[in-house]
Amino acid sequence: MARRADDDSRLDDAARAGWLYYVAGKTQDEIARTLSISRQSAQRLVSLSVTAGLVKVRIDHPIAACLDLAARLRERFGIDFAEVVPSDPASSSTTLGIALAGADEMERRLRQADPLVIAMGTGRTLKSAVEHLPRMDCPQHRIVSLTANITLDGSASVYNVIFSMADRIRAAHYPMPLPAVASSPAERLLLHEQKVVKSTLALAAQADVTFVGIGDVGPDAPLVKDGYVTPEECRVLLQDGGIGEIVGWVFDRDGHLLDCSFNERVASAPLPPTSKGEVIMFGMGPVKTPPMRAALKGRLVNGVITDQATAMALLDG
Repeated sequence: MARRADDDSRLDDAARAGWLYYVAGKTQDEIARTLSISRQSAQRLVSLSVTAGLVKVRIDHPIAACLDLAARLRERFGIDFAEVVPSDPASSSTTLGIALAGADEMERRLRQADPLVIAMGTGRTLKSAVEHLPRMDCPQHRIVSLTANITLDGSASVYNVIFSMADRIRAAHYPMPLPAVASSPAERLLLHEQKVVKSTLALAAQADVTFVGIGDVGPDAPLVKDGYVTPEECRVLLQDGGIGEIVGWVFDRDGHLLDCSFNERVASAPLPPTSKGEVIMFGMGPVKTPPMRAALKGRLVNGVITDQATAMALLDG
C-alpha cells in the first residue's frame, strides 16, 4: 500500500511537470525552480509524464484541471501563488487534500538553506497540515505565531499551531502569550507594550512567508466555537458588515478590515503586508468561499491553497 501511495505521488509530480512543460510552455530549468527539485529530476518527471501515458492531446490526469484552475486564480486575483487539489463531492471535510498540500508547501520552505521568518496563523486546517510535516531540523529558521491563544475562559486554544509545530520542527519558535481579544483597546496597548510581546510583534512584521487559515463570521464561526468571542459579539460583527476573519481580524466583503470596536481589541499581530512577503491562505468549502473571495479581493493574502470545487466557486463569483 505504501508503494502504491509513492507511485501515485510520483505520477502526480509527473503530471504537474508534464502540464508545466507541454501546456504552460515552461523550460525544464523553470520547472525545477517551480517544484524545488533539480533539473535532472524535472527532466525525468517530464519523461515519465509521456511514458506513463499522461501526455496526449492534454494531460490525462486529474491534476491538469487543478493546475488550470490554479493558473486562472492567479490571473483573476493577481496573486503570486495558488495550489488546487482535487475535490471529493462525497466528503464533508473542510481539510481534505489541502492540509497535505499545505504541508508540502511548508516543507519546501523549511528545507530552504537561507534563513526565513515564517509566520503562522491558527485553525483546524493549519493544525492538520502541521501534523503531516515530517520531523525536521531547521535551526536556520524562526517561526512566529501571529495570533494569541488564550480564550475567554482563560484556556489555551488547541488550534494554535505554534506548539504543534514546535513538537516537529527543530527551530526557534515565538508564541504570542496573550488573550486573543483584549477587554479594551487600552488593555491591548498595555499588553503589546510588554517587552517579550513587542519583540514577537516586531518579528512577525518581518515575515518572509505567512500561512493562515480563514474563518467565516456567523453563528458557527470558529471565533465562537473556539471560545474567542460570544455569539452576541459575532452577531454585532455581522451587522457591522463582517464576512470573515484571519487570526481574529474581521473584514468586509471587499477585504477591508472593519473599523469597529472589536478590531480595536484584537491582540493578534497585524497581518504581514502582501507587498513585502507571501501570505498564503488555506481554505475550502461553501462556508469559506465568501470570506476567501473577500480576502483575495482585498489583497489580504497573495496566495491560496484550496480544492477544485472552491476554486471554481471563487472564479464564478
